[in-house]
Amino acid sequence: MQGRSPCCIASRGTAATVTAAPAIVRAQSSCDFDSVLIPGGMAIIGTKKPQIADDGEGPLRKKRLQSFLIAPTAVTNQQFQAFVEATGYVTEAERLGWSFVFWKDVPESYGPTESVPGLEWWRAVNGASWREINGPGTAASTFPDHPVVQVSWHDARAYAAWAGGRLPTEAEWEHAARGGRGDVPFPWGQSEPNDDDYTPCNIWQGSFPRSNSALDGYARTAPARAFEPNNFDLYQMVGNVWEWTADRYTIQSLKKHVQERLKQMKGYRLSKGGSFLCHQSYCYRYRIAARTGISPDSAAPHQGFRMVWSE
Repeated sequence: MQGRSPCCIASRGTAATVTAAPAIVRAQSSCDFDSVLIPGGMAIIGTKKPQIADDGEGPLRKKRLQSFLIAPTAVTNQQFQAFVEATGYVTEAERLGWSFVFWKDVPESYGPTESVPGLEWWRAVNGASWREINGPGTAASTFPDHPVVQVSWHDARAYAAWAGGRLPTEAEWEHAARGGRGDVPFPWGQSEPNDDDYTPCNIWQGSFPRSNSALDGYARTAPARAFEPNNFDLYQMVGNVWEWTADRYTIQSLKKHVQERLKQMKGYRLSKGGSFLCHQSYCYRYRIAARTGISPDSAAPHQGFRMVWSE
């Protein structure tokens, strides 16, 4: 079991003040979107073999779920564009005027940037948003078939309201990711990705945060339908981008340092799945049971979301 390693996600915190978002003026239903029916029944959450101490990966527990519909992929830029055009929605990053950018992707013309203490590879960049992921002049990095990123939890909820759906609970997300395989670490089973010859998902290969060989074919996000889907025909439930869930980030622990951390993270929301910036040596969170918390106003170039609809 690994110790208390910080995650590869930076948070704004909960004190950011933004102007009110535009009202959502249109609602749709799941009939307008691709979806997969996930059978209900007794689902398992967590694992008997947690890998990161203090993240709340264990214990393994059970919960009965109703059947539900889930999108086969994370929401793409093309889908989010349709939402923005239909509603006039402005994301939190756009209203705040800045967002986090990975240090290697800050435009050379941008100039000095402020780093995040303890997570120095994250830089605050004015003008970074879902339209220009890494700041002014980087719109070419926003590919229509890639997952939309630089979206906050509030942005994801706004899209969900327009789409007639919602964000998944942790139980629903894990149930869908497992594809009926039980307590396995990955959607494809037990086999561990590596830096040499097995790359079933889009994560970091090399020495984080300096050198990424991109052996899996992608140094940043991959198309939403890249790599093989799981048994439920769901793509990239781990790797590529973190996915917001509906749940708050909570941990059942009696350890004093965990309780102190949770006090500092009050109101944080749960994200699942890891991202293209994860590597076993640092952020071993591209596993089904892995989890992290982030403030709901935060956005980053590896943070996206996936839709579900009640049956």
